Amino acid sequence: MDFFVQQIAAGLTSGAIYACVALGLVMIYVSTDHINFAQGEMAMFATYLAWAMIDAGLPYWVAFGLTVAIAFGGGLFIQRVVLKPLENAPVLALVVCFIALLSIFNALAGMIWSYTIKQFPSPFPARDIFGNGLVSVQQLGVVAVTLIMLGALTVFFRYTTLGLAMRAAAQNATSARLMGVRVSWMLALGWGLAAAIGAIAGMLVAPIVFLDPNMMTGILVYGFAGALVGGMGNPMGAVAGGFIVGVLENLVGSYVIGNELKLTFALIVVIGVLLLKPAGIFGRVIVKRV
Repeated sequence: MDFFVQQIAAGLTSGAIYACVALGLVMIYVSTDHINFAQGEMAMFATYLAWAMIDAGLPYWVAFGLTVAIAFGGGLFIQRVVLKPLENAPVLALVVCFIALLSIFNALAGMIWSYTIKQFPSPFPARDIFGNGLVSVQQLGVVAVTLIMLGALTVFFRYTTLGLAMRAAAQNATSARLMGVRVSWMLALGWGLAAAIGAIAGMLVAPIVFLDPNMMTGILVYGFAGALVGGMGNPMGAVAGGFIVGVLENLVGSYVIGNELKLTFALIVVIGVLLLKPAGIFGRVIVKRV
């Protein structure tokens, strides 16, 4: 029983990180109908920036806040400078652009900081909460940071003018323009928020998996699986899907297939959802007249 509780706690910790990645993917998808394949590499690069600031002597939470701000600005810059000229381009051109961004961020990180694995500090003490080895402070801290961020985003999108404008632009760009909403800038803000969320995910996962340019490759697959399970068109559903995938892959890896095949399980989940329920558990099918 104790082992089962440990796996649930570890799964919720992983799920919190997958939820962040899934939310970043969904925020861009609902605005553009495209998947940002560079989401993981953008998060990894931001995490390296945080590591560099901490290594230079800045306190962890100061570096954390600065990294989130820099990631937000970077996402804004990418949308306005790189992607805005491709608004009317074919889908294939955008896919190639996303893959190019993935390769560029990975190569830049390796060139600047090398491919040597580095330790990333955790702000949470390495001890158990109850002294029985079931739940650690770090696990609880990761989940708490994720839930706080999700709560802040929920308040932002439901109760602020800017958040409502972003939702309107994502749901119906034409109507939003008629109401005076600057849709192009709302899209840029969405990219900035997605990049900032990705940076948080990267800084949460780095103390667990260590820091290297390829650390987000598998995490992106899990996040994508979580987004599909919850629903690519439903941000909160994608978050729930991230937690579901985190718990399931931990339990299945521990009791059924072994830890070596966890990533395979995530890919099976992706294929299964696409075949059986493409809209996801919490998503809904949208019919468009053409």
